[in-house]
Amino acid sequence: MRVWQKVTVSLIGAAVIVACSQSPTGRSALRLFSGSEMDQLGARTYAEIKKEEKISTDRRKIAYVQCVTDDLVAALPAPYSGKRWEVTLFANDEANAFALPGEKIGVYEGMLDVAKTRDQLAAVIGHEIGHVIAEHGNERMSSQTAAGIGMQLGGILAASEFDQETVGLAMAVLGAGVQIGILLPYSRSHESEADQLGVDYMAKAGYDPAAAAKLWRNMAASKGAQPPEFLSTHPSPQSRIQALERYESQAMPVYKQTIARKGQPDCQRPSS
Repeated sequence: MRVWQKVTVSLIGAAVIVACSQSPTGRSALRLFSGSEMDQLGARTYAEIKKEEKISTDRRKIAYVQCVTDDLVAALPAPYSGKRWEVTLFANDEANAFALPGEKIGVYEGMLDVAKTRDQLAAVIGHEIGHVIAEHGNERMSSQTAAGIGMQLGGILAASEFDQETVGLAMAVLGAGVQIGILLPYSRSHESEADQLGVDYMAKAGYDPAAAAKLWRNMAASKGAQPPEFLSTHPSPQSRIQALERYESQAMPVYKQTIARKGQPDCQRPSS
């Protein structure tokens, strides 16, 4: 059996020890870690970020971000809608936002320049919440752990039959194959799923689903050259926009029902 065949067997063997489950959209998910472990990791990471980053004191912006978040949280599936989500606005000009296990959300002030409406801000925060509810952090850590186990087993098998130079070349090729063939596409699938979940949440909260594609147009315009999609951890901007536009029609009836039932959200975007 050739070295890459044996390594493939090793990767498969490592994969069978991973807990199998489904994501909110029905995609097969691999999770090695418990929810409590991920919540603890999220809380520690959040505390570290709050120590390293300057926290905004702009009360109007803080209230605005909190208002949009509260609307989204109220529309989440149980048990997430019944939990208290901690929100922090950071005084940083970077267009960035994140959410962590344990109901932690961070938004950078620079994102408010890119998300030009409350609907677009809802798309950002909804997307990040989607990562948490789909347990993408758990999957990401699990896939990296499984890949690491496979690499170690493959190295042991290769070393038993081949000289050091051949083993080194084989492991380098395997490392690139794991990175490009497993870890990066996995992350792209997470991003696409979080886009879809975010649109679902914003529609249920009364925010216009069409704003999601508009947001990513703004994001694409604000960034420089992008890496090829197959080498990126994110879908290309055009792929993402097209997917959001296709999904928009599915979310629009929910949005219209929400607006008919309770009216438009009343979160007020601060003037510049």
